[in-house]
Amino acid sequence: MITLEDLDGLAEESPDSAYHSQGSSLEEEAERMEDEEQERLLSYWQSVGRGHQVDVPRDMAEPIQQLTRNNNPQERQTIPFTLIQRKEKLGDLLYEKRQYGKAKWACIKMKEKQYEQSICLGFMKLMRYICEQNSSGLYLGITIPIVTIVHTNESQSEMTPSVTVAYYLPEVLQDEPPHPFDSDIIIEEWPSTIVYSRSFRGITNEDSIMREINLLAEILESPELCLQDTFIIAGYTNPAAANRHNEIWFLQRP
Repeated sequence: MITLEDLDGLAEESPDSAYHSQGSSLEEEAERMEDEEQERLLSYWQSVGRGHQVDVPRDMAEPIQQLTRNNNPQERQTIPFTLIQRKEKLGDLLYEKRQYGKAKWACIKMKEKQYEQSICLGFMKLMRYICEQNSSGLYLGITIPIVTIVHTNESQSEMTPSVTVAYYLPEVLQDEPPHPFDSDIIIEEWPSTIVYSRSFRGITNEDSIMREINLLAEILESPELCLQDTFIIAGYTNPAAANRHNEIWFLQRP
């Protein structure tokens, strides 16, 4: 409430001082609201991280906020591909055969005890790169999917802990990608590749990935045409999402 004393005080102020006082109050309020938003988002990510035994540090607050603000589905760039074939059965899509062109990716290798830890920590490093921690000093824009290269042992009975988390550079940056400040992030050019893709939802861990690998291997007519120990998990939603949209990709041999 505004008291009579407050009104008397306002009347005694000059117009200029009142204007500057109001401007300062608005700026302070905007700054306070921004800090609260950062804290809320950071707290949410930290809560999710604890579920995956991952610590989300405070310096992630700004990248998380920036990525959230720019998380407009219309502004996300989907990695371009050419659809070669759709395999269906009784109206259900079993898999798609696609060709992805040669392109540059920002990649980081991770080797944590658990797959979920690797993708969360790797994604956070890529988030910093996307959110201005690069030689251009600009927000690069999100592209989907974020992909993770995984490997299995020779018998395809279990995954190995080493993975590569990768971010497709937007089309406008393909010729001259900004350099990462993080020396762990490497810009790689991947050759044109034919993949067999099958969609699935939910969390991605060692068990669910091996299940999807075995399922797609059973569906494909000639799985021996693909690499037998290297696969890609494509994620269309961030690791903090509850019901993730994912794909398993088999890579056709060159």
